[in-house]
Amino acid sequence: MTYRIILGILLFFGSASVLFSQKTTTNLKEEQQIQTFLKVTEKIRCICLPSLPIQSCSFNMCAASSYLKTFIENRIKDGMGEEEIISKMENGFGDTVLQDPIILMFQENGNQGMVDSIVYGFGPKILAKPDDTWINATLLGLGILGLFGIYRYGTKKSKDRLKLDSPNSKESLASTTDAIKEKIRKFEES
Repeated sequence: MTYRIILGILLFFGSASVLFSQKTTTNLKEEQQIQTFLKVTEKIRCICLPSLPIQSCSFNMCAASSYLKTFIENRIKDGMGEEEIISKMENGFGDTVLQDPIILMFQENGNQGMVDSIVYGFGPKILAKPDDTWINATLLGLGILGLFGIYRYGTKKSKDRLKLDSPNSKESLASTTDAIKEKIRKFEES
């Protein structure tokens, strides 16, 4: 029983730490650049899943956001600050970014829409307004509910097993068997 409690506590704290852990990776090395990157990616929304900030976006499933993340890293390496990047994502970087490797790659792949959005701005819709904490909290709640269901199922099974193993249940089972044998004997005699 105590191992179940310990396991439950470990699962709770393990899942809670996932809620507050860093949600994205970066190739930046300097601490100040990394902090700027985290702040920017927290305020810009994912291209594929607009309800999430780009920081929480799955880069395996959303290539556009992955490239946009690299573009943001390039701007930070060029010395841009958090507010400047966010403002230019909204209002446009202008023609100065047309030689960026990510912009060139978008052009080569025929994704002129992304190039135009970066050069002329995405508009206010690029800002990540919703907070993904509710999504994570809902998933955590469902996980806890599932663990509680598993716990209840396990305790119910052990109670049923205890009832079968108890001496009272064996006596009642024996008396029921004797009653059935008696009824069969009476039926055969008649």
